[in-house]
Amino acid sequence: MSAAAPLVLAYRRTWWRRWSLVAALLTVAAAGFLLDVATGPAFLPVGEVVRTVFGEGRDPNVTAIVWSIRLPVACSALVVGAALGLSGAVMQTILHNPLASSYTLGVSAGAGFGAALVIVLGVGLPWPEAVSIPVMAILFAALACAGVYLIGGARAATAEALVLAGIALLFLFQALTSLLQLIASPEALQQVVFWLFGSLQKATWAKLAIMASVLLTGAALLWPMAWRLTALKLGDARAEGLGVNVRALRIRSFALISALTGVSVAFVGTIGFVGLVAPHVARMLVGEDQRVFLPASGLAGAALLSVASVASKTLMPGAVFPIGIITSLIGVPFFVALVLRSRRSHW
Repeated sequence: MSAAAPLVLAYRRTWWRRWSLVAALLTVAAAGFLLDVATGPAFLPVGEVVRTVFGEGRDPNVTAIVWSIRLPVACSALVVGAALGLSGAVMQTILHNPLASSYTLGVSAGAGFGAALVIVLGVGLPWPEAVSIPVMAILFAALACAGVYLIGGARAATAEALVLAGIALLFLFQALTSLLQLIASPEALQQVVFWLFGSLQKATWAKLAIMASVLLTGAALLWPMAWRLTALKLGDARAEGLGVNVRALRIRSFALISALTGVSVAFVGTIGFVGLVAPHVARMLVGEDQRVFLPASGLAGAALLSVASVASKTLMPGAVFPIGIITSLIGVPFFVALVLRSRRSHW
């Protein structure tokens, strides 16, 4: 037996342990999905839900409820949660900032402002509104990412400076959105409020198809970048020494973050803190190897949003809480804990 054999064996054990934890996250997401479909004004037996999903349902009323109303919502929770978790993981990696996410750095607020422009002022027409809203959401998410990128490219930029810059962008887009609310008609104002709260209840199969297509495309484009993103965790200088074009990698990553965040916000509104919490859950479970960390972050986001969707329908019987409120209630304590932990690490 060679001297390297124990190291190879230890590596394989670690590798399989990490992927077993990814499988556990997949199981949690699947359980959350089934509970999400079963939960509502009328609770459906989980066994009947499973049979209906696989086309073996016996009750036509249950079949109609599941396929027309609850399945689009439950599937949207998985897709949007995965998209936000994945975008948060990439943003934390390329900015070397554990507090970075699409929500905390204003990218979601920028996407929401782009959607509000279409709703209130009709910007983006003569395209149909169904096309203009996601296009403008992605465009303004990209503008927000560009702002963070420019600050991140400054020599003396620190993690704290990036967070403060992101907060500035967040307040800027929130102020602009509030201005649009001030001049909006009652009908448009109601739609804009939907973006501010975040809700899955308007999910449809058509919207789900668009979001799923963007998620799958983004994941497929990110997978070949996994090694370079792992190298970037060593620092820009070491990554460049390993042959990584850091500037091009960041630009491509920001483009994917813009698409994932923009499409999600365009269809379900602003949902906060999923992109912050999910990557940290994945990091605690599987570490920083991006080949495992990226899928784990997506699954953690999907599981988190599915659980939040269940909570939004069970906290107050007969009513549905906006899911953005639920995720904020989960995320704010987590965010405070990260800030305190970051401060202690600097003492």
